[in-house]
Amino acid sequence: MNFDQLKDDWNSAKAPSANISPELLKMKEAHTPIETIRKRMKGEFNYQLVGMFIIALCPFTFNFPAKIIPIFVAFYSIMAGFTAYYFYKFYAFYKNAYDLSLDTRKNLLWFYYEMKMNVELYKALSYILVFISIAFVGIAFLMVSGDNMPGLRHFTIPVIIVFCFLTVLIMGLATEFWARYYYGKHVAQLKAIIDALDEE
Repeated sequence: MNFDQLKDDWNSAKAPSANISPELLKMKEAHTPIETIRKRMKGEFNYQLVGMFIIALCPFTFNFPAKIIPIFVAFYSIMAGFTAYYFYKFYAFYKNAYDLSLDTRKNLLWFYYEMKMNVELYKALSYILVFISIAFVGIAFLMVSGDNMPGLRHFTIPVIIVFCFLTVLIMGLATEFWARYYYGKHVAQLKAIIDALDEE
C-alpha cells in the first residue's frame, strides 16, 4: 500500500473545502446584522402594542371630562388606523425576511432597501401620531379652558402654538435618534457588506 499516495489523495480531497469563496464569507457575515435587526423588529412591534394600550387607558388614568371622551375616541381611532397600516407593512416585511434565503447578493439588497423603507415608514408614522396627539390636546384644552375661563381662550392660542412647535421639534429629534440608535448601526453594517461584495 502506497502511504504517500494516500496522503496526497487525502490532501487533494481536503483542498477544495479549504478554499471558501470570499463572497460566501460575506454572505455569512451579513447574517449577524440581519439577525439583530429581526430581533429588534420583534421588540419594536411589542413596544408599539404596549404603547397603544397605554394610550387607550388615558381617559381613565387622567379622568377626562365626559364631553372630551368622544373626541378622544375619534382621535384614537385615527391613530389606531395609521398604526394598523404600519403594523401590516411591518409584519409583512418581517415575515418575508424570515422566509427569504439570504445566500445571494440580490436578496441581501432586497432586505437592505426594504429595511430602509420600513425605517422611513416608522418615522412617518411617528410624525403622524405626534400631529394627531397635538390636535387632540389642543382641542381638548380649548374646550375645557373655554368653559371655565372664557377670557383665557385668546391667551392660550399663542401658548398652544409654542407648545405644538416644541413638541414637534422634540419628538422629531427623538424619532431620528431612536431610528439611528435602534436600527441605524446594523443597517450600515449590512450596507458595508453589500458594498464589499460589489467590489469583488
